[in-house]
Amino acid sequence: MSKVFVIDTDKKPLNPIHSAQARQLLRNKKAAVYRRFPFTLILKEARPDTPVQPLRIKIDPGSKTTGIALVNDTTGEVVFAAEIRHRGFAISFSLTSRKQLRRRRRNRKTRYRRPPKHEWFRKGNKQPCSKQRREGWLAPSLRSRIHNIKTWVERLRKVAPIEAISQELVRFDMQLIRHPNIQGKEYQQGTLFGYETREYLLEKWNRQCAYCGAKDTPLQIEHIHCRAKGGSNSITNLTLSCEKCNFKKGTKDIRDFLKKDHTRLGKILKQAKLPLADAAAVNTTRFALLETLKATNLPVETGSGGLTKFNRTQLRLPKTHYFDAACVGQSTPILNIKGVRPLLITANGHGTRQMCRTDKYGFPNRHCSRTKFHFGFQTGDIVKAVVLSGKKIGQYVGRIATRATGSFNVSTKNGLVQGISHKYCNKVQAKDGYSYAF
Repeated sequence: MSKVFVIDTDKKPLNPIHSAQARQLLRNKKAAVYRRFPFTLILKEARPDTPVQPLRIKIDPGSKTTGIALVNDTTGEVVFAAEIRHRGFAISFSLTSRKQLRRRRRNRKTRYRRPPKHEWFRKGNKQPCSKQRREGWLAPSLRSRIHNIKTWVERLRKVAPIEAISQELVRFDMQLIRHPNIQGKEYQQGTLFGYETREYLLEKWNRQCAYCGAKDTPLQIEHIHCRAKGGSNSITNLTLSCEKCNFKKGTKDIRDFLKKDHTRLGKILKQAKLPLADAAAVNTTRFALLETLKATNLPVETGSGGLTKFNRTQLRLPKTHYFDAACVGQSTPILNIKGVRPLLITANGHGTRQMCRTDKYGFPNRHCSRTKFHFGFQTGDIVKAVVLSGKKIGQYVGRIATRATGSFNVSTKNGLVQGISHKYCNKVQAKDGYSYAF
């Protein structure tokens, strides 16, 4: 299983240890729990200096989930793995909702007021905009992904001897897909042949046949407009098809092949021209993340998604975010992943500053408490609730939502449990903007 982090009396990271050794240290009262997530011990007595083996943190950035793995380059052992679930799309939705609520309120209360300067400028007027975006500006939904990764790199550096970083710089090398000769023979004739294109198409077409929707079957790259009738090898002319549909379509025009299914025809033609939203988010933030990682003054290795998939295929590992992270780059050709159990980290933010809650139309419908702490707890704390009687008897571990009445809601991995008294709750970890599970 994943190792336990250890720091000495001066809070300097030591070599991670096995969980059995950690239990022995706690039993003998030679160490204390320093942090629950990730689980870290702090020694109570100074120990003789022992050589510390450096670790490499590997990162597989994603638009929704980012994989992280700590690897020992010497032995290839994966000592820690985690998956960070971002809230970028939630931020985008919240910003859109806030904009709509403000416009609706402005129209209700000041109907004939002149529009703000940025809206006036957008409508074609020559009045200059008062706010100019600085160079390198990123949308809040994209910036939050970088901040999440930066936060966890800094946290892990405090408890583990990290001395190098590997980052998957590009999920899909768009220039390479469009211009195959851009990087020479290795991609054209070597072991990485076609990996970038195939992985891109698998993500874009949801790993299913575009014509019949078949899943969990071998898929082939298919030209929407066949080559025999002038179709190109452009990525916008490629899709995925099962062998049966590919043979059946042959050199037919797609409009003739799907003349009885106009809905699917329109969907394919529309999807072919759309960029991959997740890939666009990753590509937009890749260099900003790279600069953030370089600011740590650690050597940073980069690699592409094609190389990651090639490494994972050679090691015969299943498709997961943390295994992808362990396979990033060329620094660790051999991996020992025995018993690795990833920590699932979900970014929840630090709450809102709304003075009241609203319904879907933007009208206030309930009160928002001004008090942050109730009975020593605040919303976002991770607690362990042991209920000994009543309808909700049992043990619950999760993130809480507090009420002034002392009746809390606990979000566990199995769902939401409502109405747990504060008397049954013991704080496991204070609120830090994230929730955790295994």
